[in-house]
Amino acid sequence: MREPHYIGIDLHRRRFTCCVRLESGRNYLSTWNLEQLPQFVKKLRPSDEIAVEVTGNTRLFYEAVTPHVARVVVVDPNQFRVISHSVKKTDPNDARSLALYLAKGLLPEVRMKEKAQAEVASLTQTRDRLVKLRTALKNKVNNLFSARGIEIEKEDLSSEKGLCQVLEQTLEGLAQVELQIIVEQIRSLNRSIGRLEQVIKEAAQKLPGFSNLTSIKGIGALGASVLLSVIGDVKHFQEEGKLASYFGIVPRVQNSNETEHSGHITKRGTKLGRTTLVQCALIAKRYNPYLERYYEGIRSRRGTGRAIIALARKFLGIIYHTLRNNWVFEDFPNFVLAEVKT
Repeated sequence: MREPHYIGIDLHRRRFTCCVRLESGRNYLSTWNLEQLPQFVKKLRPSDEIAVEVTGNTRLFYEAVTPHVARVVVVDPNQFRVISHSVKKTDPNDARSLALYLAKGLLPEVRMKEKAQAEVASLTQTRDRLVKLRTALKNKVNNLFSARGIEIEKEDLSSEKGLCQVLEQTLEGLAQVELQIIVEQIRSLNRSIGRLEQVIKEAAQKLPGFSNLTSIKGIGALGASVLLSVIGDVKHFQEEGKLASYFGIVPRVQNSNETEHSGHITKRGTKLGRTTLVQCALIAKRYNPYLERYYEGIRSRRGTGRAIIALARKFLGIIYHTLRNNWVFEDFPNFVLAEVKT
């Protein structure tokens, strides 16, 4: 049986550096253009293991090499401090580090989702960026009016009618031009966000689990799209605690000698996923008496902040079991499942 090769890949847009590490510890370095990927693949062996950093073209590389090797580990450099905090950060050193820690089994692995889930995730992330940009522009409009002693309601910037009313206000000099340009950009963003939301909904409806999550009162089409794009295949998580850790809503634990201290949540997952989870949980508790009692009980003892996190954690457990068991709710407030159609 051939000895396994542990291969570290430092991937860039047009090229990649490869470090092949043998069990003896000996390293072999090479540099390839991305156009040479087919030739690189031909040199791989079924027993090889590869580690590659997350970049814009990781999926291209991953899909090309995965069928030809025993294992491909995708690594987030932000979680792999040996690379992110390296004092001598070069492509060969990064490739060597990946190969070394791959051989030792010490790499923090990132899950590669199915293509459809990854595409929905990309769409939801783009929408989130556009929404934040729109919010920043709305705040700028508020500042323009506040500086002149004019108060406007936030709702005035949330509809076309409101934007027209805002434009009817007369500001002096260049401020009027600035206002017109900002409103024009807000309108453009409204159209783009609306189009994205329609595309996201249509794409997410085809994902496994969409009808399950949208049967939970509190999770709409957009919320289900975000949550499914973050979770991917729920079967990758052996228990709900693993999923909670993936979302970053478990407490950070520090051990020292015989002392254990639990701190704030880790926030290791995507911020968009956590935000969506919290928003859906807060809506769901309005309809579900059990979640409402659970939330209020913790809030009265430990405060609103901790109660929100605890509620989100409890709600994520419901999401986990809903997806794992293929549940569809007929009456979510009372936890009544729909009859399974045969």
